[in-house]
Formats: sequence, C-alpha cells, structure tokens
Amino acid sequence: MAKKVLIVEDDANIAELLHMYLDKEGFETKVAKDGGKGVEYYRSFQPDLVLLDIMLPVMDGWSVLKKIRESGRTPVIMLTAKGETEDRVSGLESGADDYIVKPFAMREVLARVHAVLRRVNPEEAEKVRRLSFDKLEINMDYYELQVNGQRVDTPPKELELLFHLASSPNRVFTRNQLLDEVWGFDYYGDSRTVDVHIKRLREKLEGVSDQWRLKTVWGVGYKFEVGEKTHPARE
Repeated sequence: MAKKVLIVEDDANIAELLHMYLDKEGFETKVAKDGGKGVEYYRSFQPDLVLLDIMLPVMDGWSVLKKIRESGRTPVIMLTAKGETEDRVSGLESGADDYIVKPFAMREVLARVHAVLRRVNPEEAEKVRRLSFDKLEINMDYYELQVNGQRVDTPPKELELLFHLASSPNRVFTRNQLLDEVWGFDYYGDSRTVDVHIKRLREKLEGVSDQWRLKTVWGVGYKFEVGEKTHPARE
C-alpha cells in the first residue's frame, strides 16, 4: 500500500510541484492550502507523513504542528522560507522531525521524506536502493558503482542519473525530464549537462555487456535499454 503524505502549503506552485514529484515517487498525496484545512485533512486522511509550511493562512504551521502532536507521532517535516537557526531549533523542539528551507531542490525533499520514514518505520530501513544487471551493480545506499565486479569511481550526479534511467528500463526520458528529475526543478543549467554526463557514463560502461546499454533516442533523449529477458534485480 502506498504511503500517504499530507502537503500543507498555501503557495499553489510549490504545492503542485510537491504533489507531482511525490506522486511520481509512488506516494498518495493530499494538499491543504491553509492551516485549518491541514488539521481537518490530517484527521480524515490519516497520513504517514506531513510536509508543513510555517507561514499559513487561518492557522500557522506551529499551531498545526501542536494539533498534530496532541493526537499522535506522525512524522512532520517543516517547510519555510526562513533560514534562521532559531526557527529550526523551535521547529525541532516543538516536535518536528526535520526542517527544509525554501527554495529547495525536489531531490532533497524526496531524500528527506524517505529518510524520515526509514527512521520511524523499521521496514523502510531494511530497503536497499540497489539495482543489479549483468556485470553491473548500482548501489545508492553507498553511492557505489560496480562494473565487472570492480568498483568504478563515479561522481554522485552521474550515479544518480544512471540509477534514474536504470530504475525504468526501456523508458525514454527527454533531457528536460532528466534535468527536472535528477538535478531538480531549481537547476538552471542547460540540457547539454545531461549529454556530458551520459558521455562520461558511456566511457565507463561501453561494451561491458550485450544485455543492456545506454541508448540515445535521436530527437528525444535517452534510455537504459535492456533485452526482453533482462530485468533488474532490486534489493
């Protein structure tokens, strides 16, 4: 069953981005545009985690957090434009589980959501983000790439790109999709960044196996192509 995340955020653009990325990550989401609705939806939706803005109409984030803590220990990650240490300390002392300052990269939000869920759910902690193909292993817990049984030094962003492509074998991603989903919506570089990282990955992976390859789909983007009988081993 999909984990449920309640988003309490009055900025429509931020709320939509959070909803879109979390939905793509496999979460079930619900959005509340003010603190009052946040408390109401918390009770009816019964989320596994809450993303909670501090500056909200009707009822601010501190008040919403207090209401949540009156009834349970559902993990809460605070979202705010304020970056002062006092605000962070206040949030954590009030019972928040984590704190993210705007503007943030969606990759950071997703990483923190998974990290908090792992802390409060032992079964989540047991999940290892690892993909295995013929002569290839991508381990995102240790940020390690193994080719032919040998560890290959790989910069973090290259590894994230490879893992993203290999997690959806044979799916074609445009360059802009990869920029959004790997680099984050707040990245302002151009699509040539993707081409450079693909080129470097190919230098490490070219000719390793005939069961998979990084393929250019001309005029569209890239995919991690595997044969019909090849499927990733996930751990």
